[in-house]
Amino acid sequence: MFTTIFWILAIWFIVNVIWMWFATDNQNLQKIFGWINVAAIIIGFWVYFGTTKVSGIDSWFNVMNYANIVIALIQFYFGYRNSHTVKHA
Repeated sequence: MFTTIFWILAIWFIVNVIWMWFATDNQNLQKIFGWINVAAIIIGFWVYFGTTKVSGIDSWFNVMNYANIVIALIQFYFGYRNSHTVKHA
């Protein structure tokens, strides 16, 4: 279970970062990905602390969990930022 979830989350992380980078102006997509990342973070930490660790990838799994937190924060920033700009005369 540890290895399977690690690879699922690793693939999601790569796809997520690529899509996030090329769609920074799409607030809806950023919100959706941010909330999916919250689920990935919960699952990641649940598996990391709740199952038997596999030597060799356990450190990378933990690093990926914390990197997902940073990515989710960035996505929430881009997703929930105020898109209205004030024009001065």
